[in-house]
Amino acid sequence: MQTLFKNIKGDRLIWAIAALLAIFSFLPVYSAASNLAYVGGSGNTFGFFVKHFMHLFLGFAIMYGVHKVPYRYFRGLSMVMIPIVLVLLIVTMLQGTTIEGANASRWIQIPFVGMSFQTSTLAAVVLMVYVARYLSKIQNKEITFVETLLPLWAPVFFILILILPANFSTTAIIFLMVMMLTFIGGYPIKYLAIIIGGGIVALALFVLVAKAFPDFMDNRIDTWTSRIENFANGEDTEADYQIEKAKIAIATGGIQGVGPGKSVQKNFLPQSSSDFIFAIIIEEYGLIGGLFLLVMYSWLLFRIVIVSQKSDTIFGKLLVLGVGLPIVFQALINMAVAVELFPVTGQTLPLISSGGTSIWMTCLAIGIILSVSAKREEIKEQEVNEDNPLEILSEAI
Repeated sequence: MQTLFKNIKGDRLIWAIAALLAIFSFLPVYSAASNLAYVGGSGNTFGFFVKHFMHLFLGFAIMYGVHKVPYRYFRGLSMVMIPIVLVLLIVTMLQGTTIEGANASRWIQIPFVGMSFQTSTLAAVVLMVYVARYLSKIQNKEITFVETLLPLWAPVFFILILILPANFSTTAIIFLMVMMLTFIGGYPIKYLAIIIGGGIVALALFVLVAKAFPDFMDNRIDTWTSRIENFANGEDTEADYQIEKAKIAIATGGIQGVGPGKSVQKNFLPQSSSDFIFAIIIEEYGLIGGLFLLVMYSWLLFRIVIVSQKSDTIFGKLLVLGVGLPIVFQALINMAVAVELFPVTGQTLPLISSGGTSIWMTCLAIGIILSVSAKREEIKEQEVNEDNPLEILSEAI
């Protein structure tokens, strides 16, 4: 164990935040999973606990392995992974999975292990690394819009268009994060305006085509529009039912909560262990539990900015922001949905909600951040050794 901790590099506070969130997640997930266990007929809540533990264990193994990889290698890996991700997204979309008549082609089955994997989450991380690589490449260069269309925006467009039919919220978040990263990376604002305008037009055309050929796109377009319209009008729908149960849970929690495992709304709230786990946490742990999570994610954001600022290269700075900001942004969206500040999106709470893909990709992103931080520590150690030749001599002796 001492050898393991000795080999852990990177920002120790980020390690601590990730560990605290993971440890905190066990009780809410175990509590919320009781509904799934009894509805499913097995009644085995401990099985969900073990499953969540295995997801986190594998996630932290991914984090540890990735943080040992020098971050400069992610430049080339992103270029290799882009075509792989495109193929995975195409395969996922062609599966044609439907849930209650709605297109839900978000998961791909992993052969021989009986597990599913949400390819859009992997695509999001890979795309952000790729965009960071390209932006670092064109730093301090005069570029034209046409020059960037093929190397930068073509991969973005194809990935988003493959995710869009089954998952509008993830598509919107990825697009927003790409826009934010390109803005931070110094991409000309006038070109960004063109991309945003083009994105709006492309989305409008997509909706019109889907409306004209409803059999081709199932009914996801109707789901998107109804959620937005009902959120604005306050009409009663299934999504509104989820929000009402979440608000009851939050109101019941009060300041201190009803206590671990004592949630009532977990028996009525769909997706209580994933999409709406924040409401269950507040019901059981009160406002104190909710503020704890808010502080943890704010602290993570602060450390992400610090690691980015201390990076020795432009690529490192953009890489940390590119994979780190979406984690915090997703957490804020999950919380906002639970308190009805945002329409229902289906976004999980990073490192808290159950679900393997979400946990693994969050750990992958954190591992990349830690890799950048570890490089900074290595440089500082080299500088210290150069300033202390006697220390080097003593170590050699």
